[in-house]
Amino acid sequence: MTTHLLDALVAAPHLADADKARDRLGDLLALLDDAPEAAPLAAALRTDSPARALVLGLADHSPFLWGVILREPARLVQLMERPADASHAALAAAQRGAGAPGTPREAVATALRRNRAEHALLVALADLGGVWSLEEVTGALSAFADASVNAALDAALHEAAASGRFRPADPADPQAGSGLIVLGMGKLGADELNYSSDIDLIVFFDAEAAPLREGVEATPFFSRLAQNVGRLLQERTADGYVHRVDYRLRPDPGATPTAVSLASAYSYYETVGQNWERAAFIKARPVAGDRPRAEAFLAELRPFVWRKYFDFASIADVHAMKRQIHAVRGHGAIAVAGHDIKLGRGGIREVEFFVQTQQLVFGGRRPSLRGRRTLEMLPALHDENWITPEARDELAEAYRFLRTVEHRLQMVADEQTQRLPEEPQRLDRFARFCGYRDAAAFGEALVDQATRVQAHYALLFEAGPDLSAEVGDLVFTGVEDDPATLATLRRLGFRNPELAIETVRGWHFGRRPAVTSARAREVVTELVPALIQALAGTADPDGALAALDRAFGRMPAAVELLTILRSHDRLRLLFADLLGTAPRLADTVAFSPHVLDAVIDPAFGEPVTDEAALHAQVRHLIGRTADYEEFLDRTRDAARQLRFVTGARLLSGILPPAGAGRAYAGIAQAAVAETLHAVSEAFAAEHGRIPGGRVAVLGLGRLGSRQLTADSDLDLVVLYDFDPENRESDGRRPLDAAVYHNRLTQRLVAALTVPTRRGRLYEVDLRLRPGGGQGPIAGQWQRFLPYQREEADLWEHMALTRARALAGDPSLTAEATEAVAAIVARPRDPAIVAREVREMRALVAREKRDGGPLDLKLSPGGLLDLDFLAQALVLTHAAAHPGLIGLDAPAVLTEAGDLGLLDPGDAAALGAAYRLLDDVHQWQRLMVEGPFEKGAAPATRARLAAAAGLPDEAALLTRLAEMRAEARGAFDRLLAERL
Repeated sequence: MTTHLLDALVAAPHLADADKARDRLGDLLALLDDAPEAAPLAAALRTDSPARALVLGLADHSPFLWGVILREPARLVQLMERPADASHAALAAAQRGAGAPGTPREAVATALRRNRAEHALLVALADLGGVWSLEEVTGALSAFADASVNAALDAALHEAAASGRFRPADPADPQAGSGLIVLGMGKLGADELNYSSDIDLIVFFDAEAAPLREGVEATPFFSRLAQNVGRLLQERTADGYVHRVDYRLRPDPGATPTAVSLASAYSYYETVGQNWERAAFIKARPVAGDRPRAEAFLAELRPFVWRKYFDFASIADVHAMKRQIHAVRGHGAIAVAGHDIKLGRGGIREVEFFVQTQQLVFGGRRPSLRGRRTLEMLPALHDENWITPEARDELAEAYRFLRTVEHRLQMVADEQTQRLPEEPQRLDRFARFCGYRDAAAFGEALVDQATRVQAHYALLFEAGPDLSAEVGDLVFTGVEDDPATLATLRRLGFRNPELAIETVRGWHFGRRPAVTSARAREVVTELVPALIQALAGTADPDGALAALDRAFGRMPAAVELLTILRSHDRLRLLFADLLGTAPRLADTVAFSPHVLDAVIDPAFGEPVTDEAALHAQVRHLIGRTADYEEFLDRTRDAARQLRFVTGARLLSGILPPAGAGRAYAGIAQAAVAETLHAVSEAFAAEHGRIPGGRVAVLGLGRLGSRQLTADSDLDLVVLYDFDPENRESDGRRPLDAAVYHNRLTQRLVAALTVPTRRGRLYEVDLRLRPGGGQGPIAGQWQRFLPYQREEADLWEHMALTRARALAGDPSLTAEATEAVAAIVARPRDPAIVAREVREMRALVAREKRDGGPLDLKLSPGGLLDLDFLAQALVLTHAAAHPGLIGLDAPAVLTEAGDLGLLDPGDAAALGAAYRLLDDVHQWQRLMVEGPFEKGAAPATRARLAAAAGLPDEAALLTRLAEMRAEARGAFDRLLAERL
């Protein structure tokens, strides 16, 4: 077109405030009158011409464009005096050359911004004036953006060359042979850029081809280069900005550098590339850099984008890419005010997705469907008989309408917005800007077009899989946060929905080891909506999701777990509960998903705490093993499953905390017994047996008193006996009895503690043996009694009050049980017992400081005080009352009250305090690994308070403090009174 723009204008917006527009035009004319070269334009603006109508429209509706005109009226003059196409070509050429060698960075930035402002004015004039079609408008915007990117890249490469880090083959053309690939994606790639759009770029590089100085690493070099280009284009200065740059369409943008090597790109797309990325690459186009290398890369990537076959899982993922059921099947009225013309019902995205989805499905077999431009692909889809003539024509018309409205929205203030005004007055003004007489006429046109789009879109997906939730949209693919999904997550109780979307998006990118396989990501796509709803049912959805993300980070694979959760609503809800309030149990599920099987077993509701029954279960789960290594693995699996079931029963209210303590102890006793047998057999195969040799394993501490928690160590003492006259083993590698049994004990401890591929079994503590940590790890039975009678300190006898035989030779375990009872029942001076117990407690306080108000073991008045008090009662009174022997601490306190050894009021208060403290302690150890004060999330703390029957953590802390204060007072008073 050779007609000057001034003469080519045929349209203009309707005015909303004609008086104000005329006043502004008067200001402009005053400026033009001072410039003789502006006389033709000034004359046209004083007559009833299309130019006057258009400029009045800009004055009325666009603060951005009116500011561009007033700052430099000469721009308007120059643009009006030349054909629009010629002005565009000149501005694009000037923009492309702005990064010439030797140009200072500030000068480059200024030139880029000034050119862009003038080009924005040109496009608005040609668009609003009816000179250019939509395709011409978007083509001009895209071509100008190409020039901007190339100029910024030239400037950055010239700067790098000047520093010596980059050595181009042709200094005048630094992009040629650079090994650098800059792809335009989205609307830029399709030559469909909108008026105030971000430009989506991906930067790749070929490290072997890049002419870098020796020692310069390619990844940081090209990443910094890309960042420099971005800053040069998007930083705002007094001259404005050029383009906002978005690099997030690169492979896994949350975990990769800004520039990605070709080797990494190929690996990514071959292994974890997603269907939404395939759709994105439909529009990919080289816009800058090493063009031949870019074309070769896209050719290599063609099998990733265009596939001959398309399975159901891929179709499901495609359907989830952008919008879900409310966009797909929603047929409600479209509210004009505040409507999002891009993402809303019947919007731009639906037209584009209508086209792209069918391109993905059929383009592998139909090369004619591989085009980048939406308006070109609608006829192509019709020609291949995939859509009707009505769909072709109506969607094309609607697309042009919606894109034009989008441009008007962005022309107002140069903002990337697609949302219509909500206030009636602003909406009416905008309707006039779009060429309608009022908001009602505009709204009628919008609803008509959007309804047609919605109808065609709904038909396309009417048989599609429903991956959304009843509660609303839950879409996590792509790199942009879906507004409706953000709203759904907020409604579900997520405090940080943006982080939630990024977390789930990371699973789709394969950032976690557990979800790197294609099958895992398929199941994730199908499961996530239901899983999100399950997590929303917890007290802390954000914390539960974060816990699941951490679990995926530790798991080597998650297909098994995800499949189980997909199949069982009950297990999904339980797992969500564990993630939110008992991450220790959730970690167990993550490590071994099939522990969940026991939860759906009818026997789950029938808790087992009997030692014999638990031993039978452990033995059954271990079964027959082929070798010693398999035994170690199966023992860990058996103990893990039964400990998990115990914890889940406690969490579900099926088992009280004291019952859980008995169950945990029974499981540990069975594991020790089975391990001792297996170790003994394996050891005997190598070294034979000691004639007449006997071994007994005693459990002390919480294991001995049957109060074990989910993470308690095992306090063990190993005793052995043999014939002094025949002390050598009879195997092929004989050992002396003492060496034999100490090595056997080492093997036992190793079997209980060593990590295998199935994890750990228990931690073991042998420091309560005679001699503590200084003597042999196994004690001779013949020396045990003399030591306890003559050498042992009182603290060792305190420990024996909770000792019991767990495993070993029946005769030696019986003798040990009898001997322990005799030692505990020895008559003692109450004053000495009271004094030494107080000294022992003071020593512990000095060496192990308590961990705060939720440290229920070591804090004053806590479980240690009550345990010490109970042990003092046993050691003082067992001689006269042997029924005290073998009881746990709360039972000792109750029995002491019944026997008159304690005031009944003291006994009742101390027993109640112990039970509450111990119950809460059991819950703490179940829920969190490590110190509760540091590791517990708010939801876990709230659950702990509820388990204790209190409304919140503050009430729990108050109650615990009151009980500890009372217990500490009784501890000091009773020991001072010598019990």
